[in-house]
Amino acid sequence: MFRTRTPRIAFGVAALGLAAVGATAAPAAAEPSAASAAPALVQLSVVDATHTVFKGLVLTNGHTVTTASGGTHVCDGTNGGANPSRVPTPTAALDTAARLTHSSWDGPWYDSFSDYNVTTIAGETAGPGTYWNISVNGVSIPVGGCQFRIRTGDKVAFTITPF
Repeated sequence: MFRTRTPRIAFGVAALGLAAVGATAAPAAAEPSAASAAPALVQLSVVDATHTVFKGLVLTNGHTVTTASGGTHVCDGTNGGANPSRVPTPTAALDTAARLTHSSWDGPWYDSFSDYNVTTIAGETAGPGTYWNISVNGVSIPVGGCQFRIRTGDKVAFTITPF
C-alpha cells in the first residue's frame, strides 16, 4: 500500500495537516491538567525490512485503541502503573497516524504486561526471527509502547528488527 513515493508523502502530509487542524480546533487540550498531559507533536517513522512505510509529524495523546487481534484497551501511559495520569505514548502515536491515514496496525493484547505486542503495521508483518522494535530518540524503550511517555519533539520509530 505505501510502496511508492507518492503515498508515503501523502501519508505524512495527511498526518501533519490533520494534526495541525486538530491542534487549532481544540486549544483547551493544549493545557495539561491533573487528569492528562498535553498532546505531543512527534516525528513518527515506520520502517520495515526494505523501506520506510511512513515518516511524518503526528499530534497525539494517550487514548483507547482497538486492534483486530488485541481488542480495545487503554493506551495512555497509565498501563501497568507506569505514569500517574494520561500521557502521550508511542503506540498511541502509531494509532493516531493509522487513523489519520486510513491505514491500520495490529497486535495481541497481553494482560500480564498491560500492553500490546505490535505485529503488523500497514500490512507489513514482522517475520520469523524479527519483531517491531519501538524506539524514542534512537533508544529502544524499556517498557511497552502504551506505557512509555513521549514528549513534543521526540522521534518515535517502529522498526522491524531481528531478535
